[in-house]
Amino acid sequence: MTFSILILALVTLQRLGELALARRNTRRLLARGAVETGAEHYPIIVGLHAAWLAGLWALAWNRPASLPWLAVYIVLQGLRIWVLASLRDRWTTRIITLPGEPPVRRGPYRFLPHPNYLVVAGEIAVLPMVFALPAYALVFSLLNGSILWVRIRAENDALRDSMATKEAG
Repeated sequence: MTFSILILALVTLQRLGELALARRNTRRLLARGAVETGAEHYPIIVGLHAAWLAGLWALAWNRPASLPWLAVYIVLQGLRIWVLASLRDRWTTRIITLPGEPPVRRGPYRFLPHPNYLVVAGEIAVLPMVFALPAYALVFSLLNGSILWVRIRAENDALRDSMATKEAG
């Protein structure tokens, strides 16, 4: 097994674990009366991320890994853990809001409204750079940026609507 295969395997396992956690959290939130918004663009996000990872498997499995870029990617994982720990059971890959519940304001959410999306954008750009694939990083960063533009608008609307429910009730 090459070092590159190990990196890709660990990233794949991490993503699968996150999907399982997100599914569990989504079920629990919906059971508590939460509402999903933006479901129509969710398959596009899943498809984009799956294509990004599958493409890396196809192109990078036998390429040397850049340790400095890998170090940047590892820092991003630390930020990802901070995001997940801050959101706790409210973290999911979907837009799920609990009517009347205020947005999380702890951890990185004290400083930025959407730190998870910054981490994801960083990952999509940085992991291909670990394998010296700058064009790949650029293409997927542009695709990700375009869907994040839709996603963040939908999430902001959902959060605003959720708070309006609290104020009206």
